[in-house]
Amino acid sequence: MSSPKHLPVIDGHVAESSLQTDGSRKRIIPADVTGRFMRWRRVVFVLLIGIWIALPWIPVRGRPAVFLDVETRSFFLFGLSFNAQDTWLLFFLLAGFFFALVFATALLGRAWCGWACPQTVFLEGIFRPIERLVGGTREQRMKGIPGAKRVVLHVLYVLSAMLVAHIFVSYFVSLPRLFSMMRHAPTEHPEAFAWMIAITGIFYGNFAWFREQFCVVMCPYGRMQSMLLDDSSLIVGYDEKRGEPRGKKGSTTGDCVDCKRCVVVCPTGIDIRNGLQLDCVACTACIDACDEIMVKLDRPKGLIRYDSQEGLRGHKTRWVRPRTIAYAIFFVAGGVVAFFAARTREPFEANVLRLPGAPYTHQEGAIRNSFEVHLVNKESHAEHYTLSVDVDPGYQTVMPMKTIELQAQSAQRIPVFVSVPDADFHGETAVKVHILAEGSKAHRDTTVRFLGAVSPPAPSASAPTAPAP
Repeated sequence: MSSPKHLPVIDGHVAESSLQTDGSRKRIIPADVTGRFMRWRRVVFVLLIGIWIALPWIPVRGRPAVFLDVETRSFFLFGLSFNAQDTWLLFFLLAGFFFALVFATALLGRAWCGWACPQTVFLEGIFRPIERLVGGTREQRMKGIPGAKRVVLHVLYVLSAMLVAHIFVSYFVSLPRLFSMMRHAPTEHPEAFAWMIAITGIFYGNFAWFREQFCVVMCPYGRMQSMLLDDSSLIVGYDEKRGEPRGKKGSTTGDCVDCKRCVVVCPTGIDIRNGLQLDCVACTACIDACDEIMVKLDRPKGLIRYDSQEGLRGHKTRWVRPRTIAYAIFFVAGGVVAFFAARTREPFEANVLRLPGAPYTHQEGAIRNSFEVHLVNKESHAEHYTLSVDVDPGYQTVMPMKTIELQAQSAQRIPVFVSVPDADFHGETAVKVHILAEGSKAHRDTTVRFLGAVSPPAPSASAPTAPAP
């Protein structure tokens, strides 16, 4: 019986990976690397982390730029306000992100993984530098971090995870409220405190221990690359024609000297020379490492480089091809649909509901229906509304509040009573309620049916009565 093998299998040999052939994990301690890509990635990481931290602080129309108030089911995104009734727009947001990622992958490969994925940004931008600061070089970490330093390392991990968790929670409770919570005992806000502890534990476990296993084992995106990429997609690849046959300097005609520098700097432990692999997150560490060696050997850079598989074979990369055209069409179509869907969103919601109980009542020779207008202000600011009722002649309406002011993301129920004398009732009819938002001039009409039946005449007091038996 053949032994299990971890894909990809290269020429009958199991490719290097952080996962062993028996499913166990190989500990990955990547070496430090410098170079142009690493410098640019650090700049991108700082920008992304800075933007992520700043968004809850930046006010837009009196609200944080991004505030997801789950408690009141109100959501604020860059000056736009949404409530639970706008959840259907979430489909277009997620679909737009998906189509953008698919299109970018077809062109640029897994650039998202190496440059913008939160897993990579936080790991390489915060937690890995802490490990290098406390533990030293790769050789020192390979020997094992001493006990005292290990305690310091994990304390810093926990504090970093706690800081990330607090900023994450601020997106859902707002910064002023978060600061207020932090100044009081956890027992005064147990739910938020429990969420903070849980998120801290998740971040600590992920970035201090699980690390590359999230990309290799859990993330579905890496497994999608086989259908999203083609031979003209940009990847991090090894120029086999130039590098092979590999060997020590002076013993081969290829440029690769088999120093394995590209392997020891890889955060997932793969050998990029084995070709495109699921484990590769396109972090470009192997490019900088190989370029550094090529410079020392006075050989041209680019043995490992950003290129397509066609380019690595010496052919021309085709940027415009059926796959990219199809993905671009889907992306543009999705954007257009999302734009018009957002344009159709109303700044307020209004529904006329029948009050609980009997659909109609008889009072003093008249039929009466009782309704209420449920009015919801979906804007991020206060708004004034004017309400009016349109009914057939002969009908009378009573509305206690014909004008009303609603605060941002608030709701109000306004009662409406409609009655008609029995003599003027000729069957069910429509009752139209008009609502006008004074500020935005948006208006909405909603209709409800007036129900009823003419009551039978009361028996006359002088009518003869049946004799008693």
